[in-house]
Parts: sequence; C-alpha cells; structure tokens
Amino acid sequence: MNAPKLLRICIMLTTIMISVVSAAAPAQNSQPDILHQVGIDQRLNQQVPLGLIFRDEAGNEVHLQDYFDGRPVVLVLAYYRCPMLCTEVLNGLTKSLQAIPFAMGQQYRVVTVSFDPNEHSDLAAAKKVAYVKSYGKSGAETGWHFLTGEQASIDRLTQAVGFRYVYDPALNQFAHASGIYLLTPEGKIARYFFGIDFPPRDLRLALVEASAGKIGSPADQLLLMCYHYDESTGRYTPSIMGFIRLGGVATLAVVGLLIGRAWFYERRSHRGTTIG
Repeated sequence: MNAPKLLRICIMLTTIMISVVSAAAPAQNSQPDILHQVGIDQRLNQQVPLGLIFRDEAGNEVHLQDYFDGRPVVLVLAYYRCPMLCTEVLNGLTKSLQAIPFAMGQQYRVVTVSFDPNEHSDLAAAKKVAYVKSYGKSGAETGWHFLTGEQASIDRLTQAVGFRYVYDPALNQFAHASGIYLLTPEGKIARYFFGIDFPPRDLRLALVEASAGKIGSPADQLLLMCYHYDESTGRYTPSIMGFIRLGGVATLAVVGLLIGRAWFYERRSHRGTTIG
C-alpha cells in the first residue's frame, strides 16, 4: 500500500471516530451528573444534634449523646452494604487507629453511622465483629459503635456535618464522598479528614486538639506548635511561625538554664569564700 493511500485511510478513520464521539457526547451529557450533587462541605465548630435517635448493634434505641461523655469522637458515615468506598474508609481508619498510642474506649470513641435507612442492626453487628477483629487491640468492643437509623435522623446528622450523598437507582448504590470527622466531647465538629488514607500523626494531633489537651503527651503539645490544620486539604502541615515559636521557647529555656547554673555556681563560690 502506497503512502498517499495509507494517509487517506488514516484521515477517513479519524473522521469517523470524531463523528462517533460527537454524536455520543450529547447523549452522555444529557444524563444527570450525580457527582455534582455529592461532596463534603466543611462546617467547623458546627454543633452536631446529639438528641438524634439511632439503634446500636444489638438493636437497642440510643441517642447520639450517649457516646459523648467527656471524650472526643471519631465519626464515620458509611453504609454497610457499600461495595467499595465505605469499606476503604473503614480500612484506612482502622490502620491509622492501630498506629496511634491512645486507648480506644478510654481516651476516645469511634461512632460509625449508616446513612442507608434500609440497613438494620444485623448488618451493624456484622460490621462491628469484623472491625473489632481487624483493629486487633483491646477497647474496640466498648469503644467502637456501629449505628443504624431512620431517614429523619440520618438527614439531620448528614446535614449538620455537610455530608452530601445521592442514591443511584440504576446501580442500587449511593454516590458519596469519603472522609471522617473529629468531634469534640461536646459534639462540635473539630476537624475533617478527606479520602481513605488518614495519616496517624494527623489523627493523633486532631484527637489531642479535640480533647483540649486532655489526652496526649508533652511531645504532642510541641508538635501542635509546629503544625497547623489546613482546612483545604484536611491535613496538618508544617508551620514556619510554629517552628519559630518553638525555637524561641527552646532558646529561653537554654538561657534560663545557663542563668540558673551561673547563679548556682556563684552562690557556691560565694559560700566557699565566706567560710574560708
């Protein structure tokens, strides 16, 4: 086949492909884009309605406020029959919680709430068994809770935290974003973490902040001086001013130590001279 003929064939095939794509584009664009309806709107410091009624893994009626007793709460919104994304969120959270030193059930709680009103306590119980086992550390039996509820309670909770989701009847699934929420012991939204990967350092610092410093070590407090929460990314990033402040504190500490040592030796020297 000569070059001119090959070139004509390539042009013809390209033209056909462009025509097919152009014809298909309007039909595709005519489909409702549900992805524009889902997302997470940050509402930091928003009060979550703690009077909402749900059911726990055993089918008992509970109020959301039952899980707020002076400790920060990690809130997860996930439906239990989700084929992929919710499982990835829960797996990512489990991995992160395994790496932080705080004791679940003693220093913080985890509350997972299904946003599918058709799910009930049997599914919640099965999820709890699976994640208590996956977590593999003591405390999850009493510190990690899996709830289900009616549409009215689900709506009020999801609206409070800014979680937008849509049911897709064609797939019989929910389209939704992924993330977790850090709540203060009073039920106010302290931090958002997006995605399915939650760095243990960031989660640890968020728990320290949400607890108002009631949990965590002095090292955690120093880290909070050097890192600040970036709302746009849901991550803790290095803060230049924080490092400067920490450097200033360290400098003052060193100067104070030197002054103290000089004063001590001067007094000892003066005491020795007086005795002589």
